[in-house]
Amino acid sequence: MSVFRVRIEPHGWSFDAPDHQTLMKSARQAGIEMPRSCQNGTCRTCVCTLLSGQVRYRIEWPGLSPEEKAAGCILPCVALPTSAVVMVVPGATQACSVTTEP
Repeated sequence: MSVFRVRIEPHGWSFDAPDHQTLMKSARQAGIEMPRSCQNGTCRTCVCTLLSGQVRYRIEWPGLSPEEKAAGCILPCVALPTSAVVMVVPGATQACSVTTEP
């Protein structure tokens, strides 16, 4: 098992995410709430932008078009990190104290 550092922009919040757990679940465990609904990759409520890093999906084809994928859109409810990740999640909220990196 590998663990990767994830940063949420524009807030600068960071947390660790194991490679076997979705970005959304890891964020929730770190006290960060992201917009969500179905949590199975179809409703698109959680769509956000991947600025850097890589993810893989736990489902064969998440609810993103090829154009959206090419533009860096991801669905953190079904995305598993394969490297350190920086993503833009404007609707994220802080449920408790989390680390902010400069």
